[in-house]
Amino acid sequence: MRRIIELIAPLALVAVLLAGWEIACRVMEVPVYLLPAPSAVWTSLIADWAALAHAAWTTLSMALNALAIASLCACALALVGGLSPFVEKAIQPVAVTIQVTPVIAIAPLVMIWTGLDHPERAIIVLATIVAFFPIYSGAATGLRAADPDLQRLFALYGASRWQTLTRLRLPSAVPALVEGHKVATALAVIGAVVAEFVAGSGGAQGLAWRIIESANRLQTARVFAALVTLAVMAALLYALVDILERRILAWWRGR
Repeated sequence: MRRIIELIAPLALVAVLLAGWEIACRVMEVPVYLLPAPSAVWTSLIADWAALAHAAWTTLSMALNALAIASLCACALALVGGLSPFVEKAIQPVAVTIQVTPVIAIAPLVMIWTGLDHPERAIIVLATIVAFFPIYSGAATGLRAADPDLQRLFALYGASRWQTLTRLRLPSAVPALVEGHKVATALAVIGAVVAEFVAGSGGAQGLAWRIIESANRLQTARVFAALVTLAVMAALLYALVDILERRILAWWRGR
């Protein structure tokens, strides 16, 4: 019974909020271009579902490409840093500097470097920058979290740095590495959307481009429809990553 209440409670709250929104728009006669009622948003969502689905796939594909590139680069640098403390200390300030620099500030430069005719390249690069640090930070932290007693035992038996890294430190880093990827997945979507607002045109007509186009035409219902699509897409992606995290951690604990 408690489980059912926990599932129903958020749905009931959403239903109440939507009902209040609908009633307020009708009673106060709010102009549709200012704030459309949920019924108008739903109508727009149904009417434009094909275009929204295509835009969602465009945004999602760029975010996933950025996540894959960020994962490869971050894990490779963390492994190199794990073999050499000097390299790790050299990488850390650069990684932090990249992370704290607002991505929108460097977007014009990235647009020029990747080619103005290929905005999707700039979006992937910018989303990669946003997703890089959580993965690198998780990997580096996890590699440092290995049991010191086990590290001394490996040293006692004459294990090389590479053997210690691959057989002790890397397996110990799995939880932190998985958590880093979980955070980076959400940030990759955010980075792709933010980058689209700056560079969205041509072949990069994702959800952000749909939002900008609809807002410029005062088609507010379509803006909300795109926002709903973006929220659903991000929620489903997060749920998928959460399931993968639990599976991976269950396998890791079993080993």
